[in-house]
Amino acid sequence: MEQWLWDAACKIRGATDAPKFKDFILPLIFYKRLSDVFDDEYEKCAEKFGGGDLARAFIEADHKDAIKNNRQPIVRYYVPHEYRWEAIRFHPKDGLGEFVTTAMREVAKRNPGLSGTLTLKDYNEKQSNQRVLDDDHLKDLIEVISRHRLGLKNTNADVLGEAYEYLLRKFAEGQGQSAGEFLTPSEVGWLIAEIIDPEPYTKIYDPTCGSGRLLTKPRLVFNRKHPGEESKAPRLFGQELNWTTFAIAKMNMFLQDFTDTQIEIGDTFRQPKFTVDKKVMRFDYVVANPMWNQDNYGADAYEEDSFERFKDGIASKSSADWGWVQHIWASLKDNGRAAVVLDTGAVSRGSGSQNKNQERDIRKEFVEKDRVEGVILLPENLFYNTTAPGVVILLNRLKPLNRKGEFLLINAADYFVKGDPKNILTKEGIKAVDEVYRNWETREKLSKVIKLEELREADYNLSPSQFVDVSDKVVHRAIADILTDLAVARQDREWADKDLAEVLAKLNL
Repeated sequence: MEQWLWDAACKIRGATDAPKFKDFILPLIFYKRLSDVFDDEYEKCAEKFGGGDLARAFIEADHKDAIKNNRQPIVRYYVPHEYRWEAIRFHPKDGLGEFVTTAMREVAKRNPGLSGTLTLKDYNEKQSNQRVLDDDHLKDLIEVISRHRLGLKNTNADVLGEAYEYLLRKFAEGQGQSAGEFLTPSEVGWLIAEIIDPEPYTKIYDPTCGSGRLLTKPRLVFNRKHPGEESKAPRLFGQELNWTTFAIAKMNMFLQDFTDTQIEIGDTFRQPKFTVDKKVMRFDYVVANPMWNQDNYGADAYEEDSFERFKDGIASKSSADWGWVQHIWASLKDNGRAAVVLDTGAVSRGSGSQNKNQERDIRKEFVEKDRVEGVILLPENLFYNTTAPGVVILLNRLKPLNRKGEFLLINAADYFVKGDPKNILTKEGIKAVDEVYRNWETREKLSKVIKLEELREADYNLSPSQFVDVSDKVVHRAIADILTDLAVARQDREWADKDLAEVLAKLNL
């Protein structure tokens, strides 16, 4: 399936230009899934009512009533007969882009839950008076997507979700720097998911959810560890600033059958959408990979905050990293845990300086109040928009008694394999990091449990590389021992020379 989706993407202009057309390709795949799932549900109703016309009338009436009374309809999403996939596939080439755009907008209008997804692109769009995607290439793309059914009978949601994420990764590799805004490397997501390891009936939140790739991983881990218990799975909540990425996230959730997920659009830092009683909503777990070192939040963003999030200080204008950490902390329940991916400088900037430093001072507050559980240093060149390694900061509102006043620093810098174009965090690395976290252990060349006093002495520098050396150490011997060995070696050489001289003398040489 992964190769099939990539073939579809390459059908427009080839592999090199495929990422440029992702906003055309992804909604079409999503629409195909919508239509095929509706066809499956429609067939079930037709069998029940003994006829297609009766089923169609009942489904349409039920859907309208469900929207009016805010209840769940008998079909997930309603696709009118004239806009089902087959109508798109067999539409004449002329006017195809206009028809696809109309179909998507009409289906979105009839399904409020699809708001913001199917209106992502105008398939008749022009630039410099030329069609961005002409009807010939659109027809070819639709034909490739039509090769496989994506209904409930044919395609498992997990498989489709993996294939969709594969496509997102391929697009990200092609986009380079700009991809970082919506995609966290899959392996980093799996590492965080294993550490979070969510309990049943919990809620997981990502304030900067991008395509939803990081947000979905803990739920997938739950499903793997609790087969057959999907009804107990954690609910997912996310907010995203970018409209296109927001649409991709919503599509991603539907394709993985996470229909109870809530994704909102907006600037979380200034206008968080998940609020209760003038405070941010609190969750069992928070996972996040906010854009690193954002410089567009000045003092006003903190001082004018009405949600009581920034009690520990105003972060530097040049980096909102510790502003995000404070938002995440405020979003945790009393027993909540979080994992946030940030630039390595977020755990060390300002330490050792005699001058006042906003980041160091906020970091000090978090350390002294025992909020930080640990820090994981990742390998370099994992992320699509930078070669910098990044760190994962682990927060815990209810640290176990045996971990009070302790901090686990993990240096996973060497756990990677070379990839093209990016390195890949290894499964062995994920397993090793998860093990030392579970066991709360010091392990040579990987991790160290340190005390609060050590962090005070380090001026609240939380960088694992300062405490965990992964290099092969050179052992320096005592000079006296070296001189003794040298004397023995000289004596051995003198004896060997003497024996050789005697042998040569006997041979008259």
